[in-house]
Amino acid sequence: MTEGNFVDYVKIYVSSGKGGKGSTHLHREKFIEKGGPDGGDGGRGGHVFLVGNKDLWTLFHLKFARHVKAGHGGDGGGDRSTGADGEDKFIEVPLGTVVRDKETNEVMFEVTEHGEKRILAKGGKGGLGNWHFRSSTNQTPRYAQPGLPPEELDVILELKVLADVGLVGFPNAGKSTLLSVLTSAKPKIADYPFTTLKPNLGIVNYRDYRSFVIADIPGIIEGAAEGKGLGHYFLRHIERNSTLLFLVPSDATDIKTEYEILVNELRKYNPEMLDKERLLVVSKSDMLDDELKAEMKADLDKSLKNVPYLFISSMSQQGLVELKDKLWQMLQTEK
Repeated sequence: MTEGNFVDYVKIYVSSGKGGKGSTHLHREKFIEKGGPDGGDGGRGGHVFLVGNKDLWTLFHLKFARHVKAGHGGDGGGDRSTGADGEDKFIEVPLGTVVRDKETNEVMFEVTEHGEKRILAKGGKGGLGNWHFRSSTNQTPRYAQPGLPPEELDVILELKVLADVGLVGFPNAGKSTLLSVLTSAKPKIADYPFTTLKPNLGIVNYRDYRSFVIADIPGIIEGAAEGKGLGHYFLRHIERNSTLLFLVPSDATDIKTEYEILVNELRKYNPEMLDKERLLVVSKSDMLDDELKAEMKADLDKSLKNVPYLFISSMSQQGLVELKDKLWQMLQTEK
């Protein structure tokens, strides 16, 4: 999937079908001139459903389908025949899709399971035919109910990437490079900030045919929680990850300060994200000799107590096995 095909935010207008009219038919046949009312009910209008599909990773297929309308219910007929129900419409979405009302911005529901089916707009109920309104004082009612009107609404579909591990770091920290060596993903890699503009997903193959999903999130900058840089555009994707991997390069001016800035941005965006498992990974460690690495470890032990950390190098593939082991251990603890 190319980066341009990753769409995680769309606005669509949906309309269910209106209910069919009830019939005012009066029964007539040979030798029966006044057979009484036999008007059938109208059919219900079609519903608009949202359906979870684990094989979808983006909302790209909805980018140009901004209007979704279900079919109208058929009108009732004679001999108490009910009108046909309107055609239902099904909108398939990737797991992790959040549905918001465009006017109020309130979350209506979330789709998180494969095959999960939720009604987005309910079809109008069909009207009752005149057969229902017969009585001893009115044996030939010549009226029936109209069908109920359709539901119409504008909604926002917002995808929050479902991954086990989220890669968090400043622009150009080496997240895409790490993803490329841990998985078969092919993210865009270049030596300038904000190379990654959309989340990239990759599957890490672990021992005994086990695996987990890791997401490379576009780089954070100070003020991201207030919308600076790519702002909320990417921070929502981290909410779904059960474990957060903070990536800081070994040539950073101050590893502890960079880590604390990243944590602070997550805290300002959503304090609950700090309840997730966290791992600090110092990348580009092939640039360090043993003496400097020992000095940095002693400093991290003192300044970042109770924060697990690892030294790795994506280029020379140092420490990657230990990184996979640690992440798998953390994911099992979380479960």
